[in-house]
Amino acid sequence: MRSSIGKHKKAKRTLEALGLGRIGKSRIHKDSPSLRGMLQVVREYVKVEEVDHVDAE
Repeated sequence: MRSSIGKHKKAKRTLEALGLGRIGKSRIHKDSPSLRGMLQVVREYVKVEEVDHVDAE
């Protein structure tokens, strides 16, 4: 994730809702239409990758 300093309030709130409050933070989410919409809002600040399998701890 890139810095959210000086970004629009909507993008900043969306990043926080996604759990991406700090630079370098990563999260895994299940795919959904609402998630895709949120990612569209912050597409300039995040990198999205598909994960095949997530190990449960």
